Amino acid sequence: MNGPVQAPLVDRFGRVHRDLRISLTDRCSLRCTYCMPAEGVPWLARDTMLSTEEIVRVARVGVELGITEIRLTGGEPLLRTDVVDVVRRLTALTGPEGSPEVSLTTNALRLPGLAAPLRDAGLERVNISLDTLDRARFQQLTRRDRLVETLAGVAAAEAAGLSPIKINAVAMRGVNDDEVVALTRWAVDHGYQMRFIEQMPLDGGHTWDRVTMVTQAEILERLTSAFTLTEVPGRGAAPAELWSVDGGPETVGVIASVSAPFCGACDRLRLTADGQLRACLFSQTETDVRALVRADGTDVDAALGDAYRRCLAGKKAGHDIDDPTFLQPTRPMSAIGG
Repeated sequence: MNGPVQAPLVDRFGRVHRDLRISLTDRCSLRCTYCMPAEGVPWLARDTMLSTEEIVRVARVGVELGITEIRLTGGEPLLRTDVVDVVRRLTALTGPEGSPEVSLTTNALRLPGLAAPLRDAGLERVNISLDTLDRARFQQLTRRDRLVETLAGVAAAEAAGLSPIKINAVAMRGVNDDEVVALTRWAVDHGYQMRFIEQMPLDGGHTWDRVTMVTQAEILERLTSAFTLTEVPGRGAAPAELWSVDGGPETVGVIASVSAPFCGACDRLRLTADGQLRACLFSQTETDVRALVRADGTDVDAALGDAYRRCLAGKKAGHDIDDPTFLQPTRPMSAIGG
């Protein structure tokens, strides 16, 4: 094993990077309309996917460089059969500031059987995607009749002691924007943290349209018609801007990536399931680390450290969605990982 590489991870704009999002798979058990077409998208070839050992090695170098938070994403990360082992091994890593906090974003369908084992393996918390509480609408949105199973997964996460439980909903005009208040009230009643996300140009079908996007201002207008909201200070690098609901302690948040971008405080890097480092969701370039971990030699860790820095060297000040020259990434969100 090679020795640790020097920290920290700083880009040319002075942003220190502490958050690594790792996609465990591009496969998913749902077909959400804002993510991929009904027939799905071409899956990554299995021999291109990083093994658990390779994931852990890339993550270990990142932790040694100052990564303190790791979020497991997909696709649907719980479809990976060894997800519990992945969590156990990642939580055992140590860096300059100790072990990383490991969390996971999921559609919750497999949580009834996995929530407790994941918690025992060291998982801290989960973000659960849930865009509607209406069964027929859920089926229309996800092209699967699985709302009951999703809600069972949410309950399993709570029973296992995963906390906080964050509920993520993509607000869509004429689809579920009329549920903004109902979703928030349900989350508050259960002690969950509701988060609304502006729809971003990351769908597999490339059908995103700014005109149909529900903005943060519209979301807040609906919320303030039903609740008293008080802005929560100290956002830091968090993607969600938070408000306490009716005096708290529950909060509601909005991730306004399009209308109110927070790129200036971004501290995130992403590792795709096939071993590509990305400095931004909307990046047009990637840094290959799969070839490095599969190469023979004694300087792999140093090469991985250099790869992290090369990736950051190309990070832009912002995602430029408002720039007329903006191009949607060729990879869909399911392949990039959230």
